[in-house]
Amino acid sequence: MPTRSKRGAKTEGRMSLGQHLVELRKRLFISAIAVLVFSIGGWFVEGFVWDALREPITAIAKAQHRNAIINYPSLTGAFDIHLQIAITVGVVASSPVWLYQIFAFLVPGLTGKEKRYTFGFFFTAVPLFLAGCAAGWYVVPHIVAILTSFVPPQDASFVDAKDYLGLVLKLLLALGIAFVLPVFLVLLNFIGVISGKSIIKSWRWAILIIFIFCAIATPSADVGSMFLLAVPMILLYLIAAVVTLWHDRGAAKRAEALSAELGGPAAV
Repeated sequence: MPTRSKRGAKTEGRMSLGQHLVELRKRLFISAIAVLVFSIGGWFVEGFVWDALREPITAIAKAQHRNAIINYPSLTGAFDIHLQIAITVGVVASSPVWLYQIFAFLVPGLTGKEKRYTFGFFFTAVPLFLAGCAAGWYVVPHIVAILTSFVPPQDASFVDAKDYLGLVLKLLLALGIAFVLPVFLVLLNFIGVISGKSIIKSWRWAILIIFIFCAIATPSADVGSMFLLAVPMILLYLIAAVVTLWHDRGAAKRAEALSAELGGPAAV
């Protein structure tokens, strides 16, 4: 793939390994700065976020008429929770920045027309990432309800704050990233790394991996929650497959037209 200079003119050849590493360092630095800045803001809204995250525990305690308490077993537990929430807020809030940096690193040297693809992917990926986080938040109360239902009614639930927060945040971020993966499939297809046919042929493996992922992401016996997560992910995968097939068909037609135009005068 040809690269571009700062003035926008094409230069022949490909980027060297050193240039790729410099570009990667630049993108990572920008992403890290964005996460740091938003994490500082997250530090000041930690109280509101933590109140919302532990609401399922409070709701379950009221619904099941049992004592359910968030417990801090270590001296530094509360500080660790504060820091972890601030960083997570920073990662989520800065998602437009680091998602764009990923796309910009994967598609260097595009023409002006092709650069529109990057913005299309970007404005698709950010809502999907946030939708994945929202889907994870939607299933959290169901997971908490099922796991706490095994506690005998005469006993109290002392929930480790760090373990509970880790479960919730990993679920939110994992689903956010999972919802964005189909966009990356389309991006890799547009830059010629993977074909639409190979994506279609791999649908069985894709669905199996999706269900395994959802089973791991929902550590409970709630099959309904697993399917609630799996269905939109499968639909996004199928949409990505359709888009890549459409793109491959258009690219093949353009190649045939160009070939006919160049070889037409010589044809008999």
